Amino acid sequence: MVGFSSDSLAPTHNIGLMSGLPATLAAVKNPTPKIVYDEHNHERCPPGDPSKRAFADFVLTGGRVVFASLIRLLILKFVLSMFASKDVLALASLECDLSSIEPGSTVTVKWHGKPVFIWHRTEEDIKLAHSVDIHSLRDPEEAAARVKKPEWLVVVGVCTHLGCIPLPNAGDFGGWFCPCHGSHYDISGRIRKGPAPYNLVVPPYIFLDENKLLGEHVLR
Repeated sequence: MVGFSSDSLAPTHNIGLMSGLPATLAAVKNPTPKIVYDEHNHERCPPGDPSKRAFADFVLTGGRVVFASLIRLLILKFVLSMFASKDVLALASLECDLSSIEPGSTVTVKWHGKPVFIWHRTEEDIKLAHSVDIHSLRDPEEAAARVKKPEWLVVVGVCTHLGCIPLPNAGDFGGWFCPCHGSHYDISGRIRKGPAPYNLVVPPYIFLDENKLLGEHVLR
């Protein structure tokens, strides 16, 4: 800011020629030795230390490199997670030989960390399963909709109530009984009595031939 001496605003013959201008503007346009400037506020700040600027640039550049590396690592991990390895694929599928399972018996296999029940049903079992009125069921489902072949029932051996493992060939309906809280499933794995809200889950599977089953788990 510019300061003026007390007599710098006194009228002169030059300023008088521009009487229509403000006094300060007239003084700027007509400099005179009588005007004294205050140089105190005109000092410039000293330039920054070059060494400090170099350090700041180094820190900023290093931060950008670390950030870019982190983003690249996250993208790489995401892409690799989309391609399952051979061992993961092996665990995700299950090939089971059915030829040794006698009619009327149930076997339990481990499939992707969970028990899976495979029941070779008899003709009597199949007839009993189809005789049930689905309108009386808590989770209505046709018996035929739960199998690919009538004689083979494949269900995940986990109770739909709290995740316990029910006992096969037990309960009031000849299917499974969960001793934890008393859920009873029939010979189609449908809930008939107890607190379980849903039927036993039927996993995805296919028959490779007459006596060979392949369970497939969809990787997510």
